[in-house]
Formats: sequence, structure tokens, C-alpha cells
Amino acid sequence: MNWEKQLRKYAQVILKVGLNIQPGDKIALDVSEEMIPLVRILAREAYKMGAFHVRMSFSDDEITLSRYEEAPQEALSYFPAFEVQATTQAFDDGYHRLALYAPNPELLKDVDPQKISLVQKTQAAAMKPVMDYVTQNRVKWCVASVPSKAWASSVFPELPEEEALERLWESVFEATRVQEEDPLQAWKEHDSKLKKYQKLLNDASFKKLIFKAPGTDLEVELVEGHAWLGGSGVTPAGESFMANIPTEEIFTMPHAYRVNGRVMASMPLSTQGRLIENFWFELRDGKVVDFDASEGREILEEMLKIDEGASRFGEVALVSDDSPISNTGILFKNTLFDENASCHFALGSAYSENLPGSETFNAEKMREVGMNDSMIHVDFMVGG
Repeated sequence: MNWEKQLRKYAQVILKVGLNIQPGDKIALDVSEEMIPLVRILAREAYKMGAFHVRMSFSDDEITLSRYEEAPQEALSYFPAFEVQATTQAFDDGYHRLALYAPNPELLKDVDPQKISLVQKTQAAAMKPVMDYVTQNRVKWCVASVPSKAWASSVFPELPEEEALERLWESVFEATRVQEEDPLQAWKEHDSKLKKYQKLLNDASFKKLIFKAPGTDLEVELVEGHAWLGGSGVTPAGESFMANIPTEEIFTMPHAYRVNGRVMASMPLSTQGRLIENFWFELRDGKVVDFDASEGREILEEMLKIDEGASRFGEVALVSDDSPISNTGILFKNTLFDENASCHFALGSAYSENLPGSETFNAEKMREVGMNDSMIHVDFMVGG
């Protein structure tokens, strides 16, 4: 395989399909050290496409881990205000956000769950203004994943490290249509198909959805006036973009106070450097009233307590069982991929785009219509 050629094609998909780069666009890019080969290609391709400026912010797993292990407890409840101010200022200055994600599902496996919860809650509260830009599509934004050795070894533990990494790259290329002869055309056709499904579901005007499966018997009412969405999104300025690379879902807004029954997750959830496995929720009047997990229960418990909306649903999504991702048969241990192989729900904040006109709702109006609000938005999978 010609790796440089494939990386360039992947970069073009991320930039042209994901961010829909136009001449004069500015990009705020979140990356980590292992991504440098792809990041350099991305930056060059972006400038070729007419980007005005590409700004990079770096993170590192080992530095993240060292903070949990060595920093004093009181430091974990600190989040620098300037980071929030810099990000929102960048958005106001016309930057669009590209977040490259390389999960390490077991990075924090030996860290005290209460420390993880404290950092998550602090960060979520501080970054709420940034999240509002994203959930309201006020800027073009895209999330894509970049294979790392840690992620690859978690997905393919039976393979040597380098072989696992190569296999994961091949799987990512397949799932994101990079291996197609013309990836950009393939994505155009895929987006068109998702829009057809979107129209079918909107024309149906369902009042509620019923989910039945082993361990699951759940009734989910939808908010009145809900809109099903899938594929490309649009900013208030009319600029289209693809928020997730890959994406296979059609999603809408459940009523935050009218979900009842029990739901069993069908895949592990990788969150905050930990894996949560074999978990379920019992909901009454929209709120999680009971739950359990064979692994990571304490992480789940802390997550549900972050705020009132964290224990309610903000999204329900339907996904075809015939897609490039589901057809790989791989458990990616990465929500960005696994959620696109399976129907899923999200705990936490709803997307305003799923309820036309809700962008200006205050907290009281959101409660009145059943629109959930939270500092978090965490997807978990329920389909096969």
C-alpha cells in the first residue's frame, strides 16, 4: 500500500468533506504527537485549498497521565479560563474546528475514578461555551480519528504492535471510504443516501420509538416538532460540513422526560481513558434511576452525577446494519466508529438542530419542550 498516497486521500476527505474548506477559511486543529505525519499533510493540503491560516494545539497521553498521577488533588479541579477564551475568540474570528482523535481506551485504567470524574466535570463546566458553538453548528467542525500504537494494540491485542497499527489504518481507510477509487464522489453519494433516509423519517412524523432486544425494552417519545438529521450539516451562514468522519447515522431528539424502560448496551464504551463494559440503564420519566456495569461501574456512576442532564438522553440515532464500519466486524473501542456500526443513544446535551427554532431557547423553555441540556454528550451503542 502507498501510505503517503492514502494519507493524502484521507486528508482530502477530512478537509473537503468534513470541513468543506473554502478559500480564506481558518482552521483550529487539535492534535497529538503521534499524528504529526498526517497533520503535516493536512496542513499542506489545507493551504493548497486556499486556507488562510492553520492553528495547531497539541496534547499528549503521557502528560495527561502524569497529571492524574502526580498533580495535587486540588489542581485537578482547575481549568485555565484562557483556553476557553482563546477557543471562543478563535470561533468569533472565523476559525473552524478540526479535532483529530486517537483514543487510548486503557490510558487511565489504574487511576482513581473520582479523580477522572473531577477532571471531567471541571472541564465540561469550563468548556460549556465551546460546546454550545458546536451543538448549535455556529462554526464548521469535524471530528476524525488517527490510529496510534496504543489504540491499535487495544483493538488487535493478538497482533505485534506494528502489524496492529497497519491493520487499524487499513480498517480506518475502509470505514472512511478512502479506499474507494474516488473517495470524494463516494462521500457525495453517501451523503445523498443519508438525506433520503432523513426525509423518510421526517415524513413519518413518529411520536415515539420502541426498542426491543435481549436486555432492552424501551419506549422513547420524541419532542414535538423534532427533525431527523444525517450526513452534512449547515451553519447559520449556510456553509455545509460533515461533523463526523465517518458517519452513518440518522439522529433526532428524544423527549428528556418521556423515556421509560430498560436498555442494555451492546458494545463497551471507551470514555475518559477507561472502558465501561456490559452496562445497562433503567429509565423512568426520562431519568436514569438504576444502572450497572461489569467493568467501569464507578466511572458510569460519576458521569451520571455530573449534572441533572447527564442522567437523561439528548440523542437517539438509527444506523443501518449494512455499512463499511459494521461490515468490518471490528470493535474499534472508539465511539466515533462504533456508534456508526450500531443504533445508539447519547446521555447529556441535545443538539438544537434537531428542533428547529430552539437555538434561542432559555433553560425554562428547554425544559418545557423536553430538550435536554448538560455539560456532557456521551454516546453509547444499543444495536447489533
